[in-house]
Amino acid sequence: MSALTQTDELFFTRAGLDRSRVERLVGDALSGADDGELYLEYSQSESLGFDDGRLKAASFDTAQGFGLRAVLGDAAGYAHAADLSEEAIRRAAATVQAVKSGHGGTLADGPIGTNRQLYTDANPLSLVPFETKVKLLQDIDAYARASDPRVRQVSASVSGSWKAVQIIRADGQRVADIRPLVRLNVSVVVGDGDRMETGSSGAGGRTAYDLYLDPRTWRGQVDEALRQAIVNLGSIPAPAGEMEVVLGPGWPGVMLHEAVGHGLEGDFNRKQTSAFSGKIGQQVASKGVTVVDDGTMPDRRGSLTVDDEGTPSQRTVLIEDGILVGYMQDRQNARLMGMKPTGNGRRESFGHHPMPRMTNTIMLGGQHDPREIIASVKGRGLYAVNFGGGQVDITSGKFVFSASEAYLIEDGKIGPAVKGATIIGNGPKAMTQVSMIGNDLKLDDGIGTCGKDGQGVPVGVGQPTVKMSGLTIGGTQAG
Repeated sequence: MSALTQTDELFFTRAGLDRSRVERLVGDALSGADDGELYLEYSQSESLGFDDGRLKAASFDTAQGFGLRAVLGDAAGYAHAADLSEEAIRRAAATVQAVKSGHGGTLADGPIGTNRQLYTDANPLSLVPFETKVKLLQDIDAYARASDPRVRQVSASVSGSWKAVQIIRADGQRVADIRPLVRLNVSVVVGDGDRMETGSSGAGGRTAYDLYLDPRTWRGQVDEALRQAIVNLGSIPAPAGEMEVVLGPGWPGVMLHEAVGHGLEGDFNRKQTSAFSGKIGQQVASKGVTVVDDGTMPDRRGSLTVDDEGTPSQRTVLIEDGILVGYMQDRQNARLMGMKPTGNGRRESFGHHPMPRMTNTIMLGGQHDPREIIASVKGRGLYAVNFGGGQVDITSGKFVFSASEAYLIEDGKIGPAVKGATIIGNGPKAMTQVSMIGNDLKLDDGIGTCGKDGQGVPVGVGQPTVKMSGLTIGGTQAG
């Protein structure tokens, strides 16, 4: 069954809306605007949390609603409601009509459609019984505690959602998408005497739960969380000072996402508030650095068949061999900048307006063997394998990231694990400090959520092993 057929059932047959009347309302509401759409959404979500040997939390939520937007130059009128009724849409139409009073635009052409489908339309919540999900968490807890006598605490959670959306434009063009999403998280605390340390691991994607019910999958996540915790148990205080840094493959791409990715979103560049504003065609990174945002990867957490404006997602090259070649765009910012939309118009829900957002942001691989990269570090350096939190200032490009798993590099050899390391730098400058790029490109396991202007959306990251020179390390021990 097509996504349009399924969403017609949800929004028109089941909700009792008359499609032709709704389409006329949308057409009248957006008459004279430059762009806009009616965004219809129905979602189910669940979360189960296991802690201290028992089920601590379980939730199930259903939500539905719409958002109606009229785009007027660099402004927009937006009205939304959790009431899927013709009267609610009529009130929203009156609101956006008032906002566009006196504006005489020509409605932009809609996006070119596609029959591509990047993930299943099955609802993961209904395919697996509640008892099976609880047993999964019990098995994770038992396996972790039996794996090492130093385990003090185990926390595990599983969550899933199923979201159906339909987007209606003023000319009657309709686009629909069905979006499943699941995620498994494991956290383990180990102790030795008075010292306790934590390790965590997780995985997810736009799939059903089947993969995560497989013992080979969830045991792998437990093993990884336990490995991290034990590594941290033997860590020493991190040194401080300027040194070469080697970033591991996969999840460390979150630093690229924060320090560079946000600065390449269209709205920041249109408003000239990004450190990358006005630099298309210029060298902004070391030669060999190629960064893409790819929303077309099957089953990935950050992928979208179409974005939340109805534009098919695509693979957008942002930096090519060190040259800035493009930005991530929604429809409004693309039009105002004289560029094309790239399928990056995203919103958290019907209660939020769309804006340019990343999907899966990746630095492509290079030519170097990762062992060669480690061996090239002279004197003292840092090998950062996993990251926790981080902060970035889009305008200045300055960033601070904490490493949740890192090691000293001493004369080309990996040394002891260190605790409390933070990496401090400037995003645009850091891209010019990349000196070696590994041939081991890896994607994260599907755990990323990106925040912007109070909205959170699922994303993916990835990169190979990368060496960067001259970064500042904040630690607890003088270098």
